[in-house]
Amino acid sequence: MVKPSEKQILNLPFVGISTFGKYPVCPDLEQLDADVAVIGVPNDMGTQWKSGARMGPRAIREGSTLYSFGLDGAYDIENDIMYLGPDWKVVDCGDVDMVHGDLMQCHENTEEAIRKIVSKGAMPVVLGGDHSITAAVGKGLEELGPFHVIQIDAHLDWADHRSGQRYGHGSCIRRLSEMDHVQQIFQFGIRGISSSKKEDVVAAKEYGSTILSPRQMRKIGLEQLLEKIPAGEKYYVTIDIDGIDPSIAPGTGTPSPGGLLYDEVNELLEGIAKRGEVVAFDIVEVAPQYDPTGMTGQTAARISLDLLSYVLKQKELKGDKEKELSSQL
Repeated sequence: MVKPSEKQILNLPFVGISTFGKYPVCPDLEQLDADVAVIGVPNDMGTQWKSGARMGPRAIREGSTLYSFGLDGAYDIENDIMYLGPDWKVVDCGDVDMVHGDLMQCHENTEEAIRKIVSKGAMPVVLGGDHSITAAVGKGLEELGPFHVIQIDAHLDWADHRSGQRYGHGSCIRRLSEMDHVQQIFQFGIRGISSSKKEDVVAAKEYGSTILSPRQMRKIGLEQLLEKIPAGEKYYVTIDIDGIDPSIAPGTGTPSPGGLLYDEVNELLEGIAKRGEVVAFDIVEVAPQYDPTGMTGQTAARISLDLLSYVLKQKELKGDKEKELSSQL
């Protein structure tokens, strides 16, 4: 029998409070002191069909607990690399406050929270919510600009308005394009009928957006795909879970067959992290009630942890190079 003094606290996935990755909580942004601030935006008032993405942050957090056996880092068996080591301070800041029935107030609250996180020097990792939140997040990232936007999505989200509504989830990327601190936009995974009106596609191309479907992405290959993105610059990555094929992630309000596979997204995100500096990212449109298996929330969590791992590893490598150079002077 193990003596009490010799017992190890396991903190298994089904034990304790379900924060993102089982990381500690920082509910007061005024007190934020961290490298990475995870924050939920449970807003789905911008949806045009099935609602439910307001429960996305909870589902992603719960899914993330599977990958949180302790906080000493995560070992990648394929690449023999340790990610998310203890030197990085990651905290879960809870959720932006929502005002039911007031979409614009929710967007204002979101923008304010992101601006606060940026002012504290932390990298925002945002859990949605429907894709309408991305316009507010992008606006809140103003001080980190200029940056490019890289979108993984089934839908273009370039509608100017829907009967006067300019801030729904089908307009978020167009709203980003109107911001002075946003440069080029890359839209990957776009596909299917009803993804957008022809005039919206024309407007996106006139802006200079790069639009590729999964089939087009596979045809040109990962290396040429990454070459389209300016190297050594800043990126804001926005990931709609419906960019993933619904056979893998069915829990979303607007599923579209023919999407990307997990490995394809994983490799793309790793390449993006190596190509430049990811200053923030979001993952949106997880609606867990349409997936009783919970796999969609778990997949979204894994994608989030993957990208965060790659981003922080690049920062580690950059720091090691700077130390090596300084030691040689």
